[in-house]
Amino acid sequence: MPASTQEKSNFKKFTDKFTEVSVKIGNEVHLRSLRDAFATIMPMYILAGFATLINSLILPYLFKGATLAKWQVFGTAVTNGTLNISSILICAMITYFLAKNKGYENPIGCIPVSLASLFALLAINFKTVPVGSKVAVTITNAVLYDSIGTKSMFGGIIVGLLATELFIRFSKVKAFKINLGQMVPPAVGQSFTVLIPSLIIVTVFGIVAAILSAMNTDLITLISTIIQEPLRKLNTSLPGFLLIYSTGNFLFTLGIHQTVINGTLLDPVNLINMNENMAAVAHGQVPTHIINSDFVTVYTQMGGTGLTISLIIAVLLVSHYSPFRKVVNLALVPGVFEINEPIIFGFPIVFNIPMMIPFVLSPVIGGIIGYYATAIGFVKPLSVYLPWTTPPFISGFLASGGDWKVILIQIIIIVITTLFYIPFIKIAEKVAQKSVSINN
Repeated sequence: MPASTQEKSNFKKFTDKFTEVSVKIGNEVHLRSLRDAFATIMPMYILAGFATLINSLILPYLFKGATLAKWQVFGTAVTNGTLNISSILICAMITYFLAKNKGYENPIGCIPVSLASLFALLAINFKTVPVGSKVAVTITNAVLYDSIGTKSMFGGIIVGLLATELFIRFSKVKAFKINLGQMVPPAVGQSFTVLIPSLIIVTVFGIVAAILSAMNTDLITLISTIIQEPLRKLNTSLPGFLLIYSTGNFLFTLGIHQTVINGTLLDPVNLINMNENMAAVAHGQVPTHIINSDFVTVYTQMGGTGLTISLIIAVLLVSHYSPFRKVVNLALVPGVFEINEPIIFGFPIVFNIPMMIPFVLSPVIGGIIGYYATAIGFVKPLSVYLPWTTPPFISGFLASGGDWKVILIQIIIIVITTLFYIPFIKIAEKVAQKSVSINN
């Protein structure tokens, strides 16, 4: 067998195995439920982003002093109803989707048990500083927004998963079912059927809370300290982010959507960083997290995964190959709104070896430029959460709260990655033309 044929065979074996493993990971029921849950609550965070934008950018131009403070209650109220109850939202949604994806007959019926378990695990005593005071006081039997917001999001995820798994398993045990007969209303009969499993699960979580309280801690704090924060620091560091994001993009070149990896490993921690940045701005503080949900939209995903807005521009500038130009003309409008499936499967990017390289590496270029432009203080961390379909330049302006310098960074990224795409387009053009001539 010739060396080139052997190399192609080895590459195909590798990609086939990689694809198989990735599909199994992507279809794992808990990870799939997590992605479904985040997709469902995403509009709440977009709403919080717009409320932050209005509070910090628009209202200060219209009002001053006490009048401004009164109007800014709007943003605070919206943030409290969305961003600051993140753990409750994610716990409820992941419970529903896990139960649904596992085929449980009444997915909504699992939610009360999960939420009760989550609240049972919250700390009972909190130290807080009253308004106008510098001394912290201890309050008891109160729930603070700080304890149910983004800081406890991983707690909400883990409690939702555990409580749902236990509830489904215990609900199948015949000895735990109470049958009141056909004479009672169906809703009442169903609630009594799962009464004992509900009691057992919430009691177990209550006992765990009591044990941890005796040790001067609580489970939500432990999860945040042991799991959430280390994972967030790793995955939202520049090397960690680029490695995971590039792996997801490589999957896309094999026909598997990048959310299989990125949606599981990056979206939750990026969202936590995004929410904390929005909360900081809402309280008049400086946002601190460089890598967050908007970082992807603004710097690494313009035109869609692979920064394909640059591919579109490059084709329009240098390619005279009719099939490429036809695909790009069809993909131009969707690409402006970050939708690039026409490019992925029509150009195609999938299994197109010359195009794999710039598709995977262009977002790395964008990420490095965006990261260091922020790290040196040229622009601030992004702090207004936007839909991922927001077009380039508009996304940079809005996500930064109106900083025109972010648009300049986006232009630089597009120029550099367009130049990066050009030689690979030329190679892909020659390969495509050669393939056509051989087939004819």
